[in-house]
Amino acid sequence: MPRQTPFYTRTSALCASQSWQEWAGFLSANSYELEHNHEYYAIRTAAALLDISPLYKYHIHGRDALKLANRVVTRDVTRCAVGQVMYTPWCDDAGKIIDDGTLSRLEENFFRLTAADPTFHWLRENAVGLEVQIEDVTEGLGALALQGPTSRDILVQLSDVDLAQLKFFRLTKANLVGLPATISRTGYTGDLGYEIWVEPPYAERLWDALMEAGQAYRLRAVGNVALDMARIEAGLLLINVDFMSAKHTMFEIQKSTPFELGLGWTVHLDKPYFVGQAALHAEKARGPAWATAGLEVNLESLEAVYREFGMPLTLPAHSWNEAVPVYAGARQVGKATSGTWSSILKKYIALARLKPSYARPGTRVQMEVTVEAHRRQAEAVVVETPFFEPERKRA
Repeated sequence: MPRQTPFYTRTSALCASQSWQEWAGFLSANSYELEHNHEYYAIRTAAALLDISPLYKYHIHGRDALKLANRVVTRDVTRCAVGQVMYTPWCDDAGKIIDDGTLSRLEENFFRLTAADPTFHWLRENAVGLEVQIEDVTEGLGALALQGPTSRDILVQLSDVDLAQLKFFRLTKANLVGLPATISRTGYTGDLGYEIWVEPPYAERLWDALMEAGQAYRLRAVGNVALDMARIEAGLLLINVDFMSAKHTMFEIQKSTPFELGLGWTVHLDKPYFVGQAALHAEKARGPAWATAGLEVNLESLEAVYREFGMPLTLPAHSWNEAVPVYAGARQVGKATSGTWSSILKKYIALARLKPSYARPGTRVQMEVTVEAHRRQAEAVVVETPFFEPERKRA
């Protein structure tokens, strides 16, 4: 039976749609209203509050905490200062991605790792011989994402620290209306935003304080449907959609490396040993077999497909996460893994896994579309991601 997050009493009272999904064993709202558009626009034009408590969360501390962190992730954790957050994947011995998440350095020998999948036993296996403690704090730590252009305006009203000085991918301890919390300038929307980490006894009071302060700034509770649209606009990948965890499949074609996902910047091959290092060295030398890029679908071409069936142009009402083939002429050169109509950009966009020679920006390809069970192709062009990156995200 799905569990309830520390904020469930508040989220369930607001969820008029009664549309929920199971996320890591917890109930998570898909949308609060019967329709998701207000929530999407809240992310992009005002402020959104998302319950992200189901994320798996692990505390790593002790004399060898840095050694363990550096052993399991591809980033060079020695470059991570206290108060800094790193986005990072981690791989198996073959250099295939197991998962990705954030690694926060809370103290000199104290880290917090977030993950989409259970990671405790894998961390324990890699900690053999090290003086380190690993704690699963998933249920012992609530988490909210406050995202959008007015998110800082809301948070500064409640915080006892100067959030104007908090840089992108940095964190700070704070009291929010007297409640102890940790605030990181991070998020999964590609916009200005923060993530707030708090112990469960303070969760309800924190939610109430944020919602009250956010009334003047059009703050809304937001669910997974709107979040998925925003993360595609931001060019952010979703596990088991845009890539599959190597531990969930035995087939090589379903596995990915950081280089294939456009995450080569997260692979620091010159650091001491880490899991997958040798395989990633070899891949960098020969080049990746796949590349990840963005697609913009040509609306006139798509309209022509619908016209063939006597129908008007129809665009997706929300994001989709089913892989569809991508062609260059008669040859299939990859697949689009997720896509959405972006109301902010007024573009139909998708993330795609392509052969490297077809992944260069400006390359013209065709994406398969299905109309009334008939398969057709719409013209598209390869573009760089992110599709949407406002200056306020990092400023």
